Amino acid sequence: MAESDASRVPPGVLPEAVHQAVRPGTALLRLVTSQTREQVLDGAWWPRSRDIGAELPSLIAALTEHLGPVLRVGLDTDAWEDLPTRLVVDDRVVHIDSFPVGDDTILITRGDQDHFSLLVVPPHATPEAARTAMARAVQAGNVTQAEQILIDTGTHRAPPVPAEEPRTDRAPGER
Repeated sequence: MAESDASRVPPGVLPEAVHQAVRPGTALLRLVTSQTREQVLDGAWWPRSRDIGAELPSLIAALTEHLGPVLRVGLDTDAWEDLPTRLVVDDRVVHIDSFPVGDDTILITRGDQDHFSLLVVPPHATPEAARTAMARAVQAGNVTQAEQILIDTGTHRAPPVPAEEPRTDRAPGER
């Protein structure tokens, strides 16, 4: 993001074109600042696309900087394109577990049993909706599930529309 773009935006507020303005390889991430970890979610992530190979390395690098080495990532199979079983990020192997859960979260594991759950804001979200969803996810004492946060902010991923089935009620000779 250009210096002049950042200077026009109040501190702590994402610019309107944040998805396009941040340089590639930058993770749009918010983490809970409380030490209690009593809320449902530990943070929120807003990827630019559904290409996990392009999006995950910057998230892992940012999380490693704040939380320490990340060993595993759990993702919803249906939400991402071409999920690998592992990625190498900064010379470390990160294992990727895929689950068909559709719960709008990503699970991060560091150490043996230390898990972090992040809301995944869909790439198509508007900056305003993304800011709102991310703020709700990191709000102290939050007990709202990820899916409900996305529904409330209008960014929920719509279920896939089934392909239209061929009609079988045609009259004889009708094509």
